[in-house]
Amino acid sequence: MKQELLAPAGDIEAGYAALYYGADAVYLGLQHFSARATAANFDENSLNEFTAYAHHLGRKVYVAVNTVVQEHELPELLATLNICVNCRIDAVILQDLGVARIIRHSYPELEMHASTQMAVHNKEGALFLKSLGFTRVVIARELSLPEIKSIAAVEGLETEAFIHGALCYSYSGLCQFSSLEAGRSANRGKCLYPCRSCFTGKGGTSHIFSMKDMALQQDVLKMPVTSLKIEGRKKSALYVAAVTSYYRNILDGKGADALSEEHIKQIFSRPWCKFHFSGKSKDVTDVNFVGHRGLLIGQVEKVKKGWLRFISNHKIGRFDGLQIDATGAEKPFGFSVQNIKVAGKKVLNSVAGDYVEIELPADYPFLSAGQNIYLASSSEVKGAYPYSKPKPHEFCNRAPVDVCIVVTPRKVIAKCSGKRAEINGEFVPADNTEKAKDAFVTSFNKTGGTALNLNSLQIENKQNLFVPVSEINKLRRDLYAQVEITSKQGYLPPVSTPVKNTAAEWVIKTDNAECLRELDSDKFAEIVYLLKSDTSVSEVKSLPQEKVRLALPTVCRNPYIFADLIKTLLAEGYKKWEVGNYWALDMLPLKEVDLSFDTPLYMLNSEAMEGAKEIGAQKVSFAIEDTLENIKTLSEHAPLKTTFVVYQDAPLFTSAVCIRENDCRICSRKEKWYDLNRDGKKYQALSKDCQIMLFDKNPFCFAAEAKEVKCSYYRADFCYKPYNAAQVKTVMEKIMAFVDVDNAAKGNINNQKIDVFPPN
Repeated sequence: MKQELLAPAGDIEAGYAALYYGADAVYLGLQHFSARATAANFDENSLNEFTAYAHHLGRKVYVAVNTVVQEHELPELLATLNICVNCRIDAVILQDLGVARIIRHSYPELEMHASTQMAVHNKEGALFLKSLGFTRVVIARELSLPEIKSIAAVEGLETEAFIHGALCYSYSGLCQFSSLEAGRSANRGKCLYPCRSCFTGKGGTSHIFSMKDMALQQDVLKMPVTSLKIEGRKKSALYVAAVTSYYRNILDGKGADALSEEHIKQIFSRPWCKFHFSGKSKDVTDVNFVGHRGLLIGQVEKVKKGWLRFISNHKIGRFDGLQIDATGAEKPFGFSVQNIKVAGKKVLNSVAGDYVEIELPADYPFLSAGQNIYLASSSEVKGAYPYSKPKPHEFCNRAPVDVCIVVTPRKVIAKCSGKRAEINGEFVPADNTEKAKDAFVTSFNKTGGTALNLNSLQIENKQNLFVPVSEINKLRRDLYAQVEITSKQGYLPPVSTPVKNTAAEWVIKTDNAECLRELDSDKFAEIVYLLKSDTSVSEVKSLPQEKVRLALPTVCRNPYIFADLIKTLLAEGYKKWEVGNYWALDMLPLKEVDLSFDTPLYMLNSEAMEGAKEIGAQKVSFAIEDTLENIKTLSEHAPLKTTFVVYQDAPLFTSAVCIRENDCRICSRKEKWYDLNRDGKKYQALSKDCQIMLFDKNPFCFAAEAKEVKCSYYRADFCYKPYNAAQVKTVMEKIMAFVDVDNAAKGNINNQKIDVFPPN
C-alpha cells in the first residue's frame, strides 16, 4: 500500500512548498472554522487556485472545518462548505457533529474525515464514526504502535496519524484550559497554550505540561496507516518544505538524512520525542524551557568582556541566530550573530571544530560554563529549499459545461445546464459556412474569468445563417453569467420540532455512591453514576435503579475492560446510559437504551443536537465552555431534551502524559493529587490509571445564571474530586436555590462569544 504523505499549509506559499517537496496531499484552513484560526489561512480565490494546481499534479487537498460551531454561525458555515464544494476539495476534516449532519444531508459529495479533535483513541470509536459516514479518522497522537495497528485494521476505513510536529499535553478535543481560563477556545482554534506556562508544585517551578515535538523519523516506516500527517499550519513555507522533503526521502527508501534533520532543527524545533509510539514514555516534556531551541552546536566555555567563547561542532555565519539555555529564564536567550572571531581574527564564517568567539549583545544575561548553545537560524538554510509555483491565476477549477445553440432568422438561443440566453435580430445566410460555425466555437471556448470550461458545443444552424461576432460574444457572456450563479449553495437540513420544556428537574452525577448518603433521592429525576474500571455490579445496585443512569468514561484506552460490566448491567435492566466519546456508542445497543450525550460531545448548535437525535440520543448536555447567550438560544430550539450543568469540577484537560516521578514498572496507578500554582492561581492535578486531569482549585458554578436557561434538566457533578456526603448536601442546598457557591469559576458563561477574554 502506497501511503499518503500529508503536509500542512497555513498559506498558499506553504502549500506550494509542500507540493514541490513531495506531499501527496495538503491540508489547510479557510478564514472561518479552522482549528488554526491564527494562521493566515486561505480565501476562496486562493483555495480555488491551489486546489486546481494540486489536482493538475495528481495531488489532493483537504480543508479543515474542524472547530465547534455556535448557532448564529450556521449560515457562515454553509458559505464555507459552499466554497469547499465549488473549489472541488477532496475532503473536509471536521469535529462538530452538526457539521457532519449538514454535510450528509446537503453536501453528500464532500468526503468526511474525523478530526483529531474527535479524540479517536480506540478501535470502537473508529468503528462508530465509520457508521456515521466518515471515510477516514485521524488517530489520537497518544497511541502506541499496537493501538494504531488495531484501528488501522478496521476494514473500509482510512486512517491518518501524526508523524512530526508540535504536541498537545491533552488529548486533542478534550482540552478546555485556554477556553475556561481566557475565553480563547482550542475547540475554536484560538488556544493560548496555557499548558506551556510555568507551574509551581511537585517540589519546584517548571513547565510541567510543556511538550516536546514529535519526530518519528525512520519509525514512520512502521506506521500501518493510510496517511502520514505532518503538523504545522502555523509554520513557515521553509519549515514545511524541509520537513516534507525529509519524510519524502524516508518513504522513498533514501533514509533519514542527518543534514536534513539539522536543517529542520535550525528552522524550528523543540527537542524531539516519539511520544508513546514505542510504549509509555516519560521523556516527552521539556520542563526547563519553552519554544524553539534549534540545533545543539556546543556548550559555553566562558564569557569574557562581552565575547562568548566555545568550540562549535557546526559552521556559523554572520547574521545566523544563536540561542543559549540561560539559567532562570523560561525561554533560551537568543541573538543575531554580528561578529565572529577565529584565532583572534574576525571572520564571516567559522567551520565545525573551530574555537570561536562570538560578540554578545549589550543586554546579554548571566551565562555560565556548560550551558547549551543552539544554532536557531541559518542564512544558508533559509536559501536551501527553493520551490517552483505556477504563475498567478494560471490554474482555476472550471466546471465542464455542454452548450447547445439554435440559430433562426430572427433569434439565436443558447442553452446550458437549464439556463437560457438569447439575442434577437435579422440574420442572413453566411458567405462562408465554416467561418460562421468557427465564430461560435471560438467565442464559446473563451471561458476566462469564469469557473467554466466548455466540454461540448452543439450548433443547430440549418439555414447556415451569419451572426456577428459581437452578438455571439454577448450571447456567451449572458449565458455563462447565468450558469456561474448555479454554483453549489447548500441549505440547512430539516430539523425536528423543538422540545417544550416545563420546570427543569434536577440531576446529580457522581463517581462515589457514598457522597449521596445525606440527599433525598426523591428530589432528583436521575442519578448519573460514572463507571470506573473497578466498578462492581453490587456497587451500582446500591443505588435506586429507577433513577440511575450509567455513564461511561470519556477516555478508555481498553474498552474490553467494560464489556462484561456493560453486558451484565444491561441484562439486569439498566437501560439509561450516558456517553462522552464516540467509542462508547459502539459498545451499547443504541436501539435498546435511553441515551444521553455528556458535555465532551460538544453541543453548540441545533444541527449537532439533531445529529445526536439521529444517532439515538434522548437528551444532550450543553457544552461547559459555551456562552449563556448561545445556551439560551439552543434551549429554545433544541430538538430533544437538554441538560444544563450548573455545578462541575470541569477537567481543564485530560492527558496520557504522566507527571509522577516513579518508574512505570513500580507504579500503583492509584489516585494521587498534586497542588499546583500558576501566577497565583491554584490548580489541582489528578494522576490515576496512567491518566492526568487538571482542575481549577474552585468548581465551575452557574447557579445564578441557571434560571435564564429553559432546559429539561439542571445537573450538579461531583466526580473526580473527593467529596463527602456533607459537602455534597451543602452545595446542593445552595445551587438548588440558584445561589452560587463561594469563589465559583465562571468560564465563558457571561461572555458574548468564545473568542474573547472573560471580564475581570
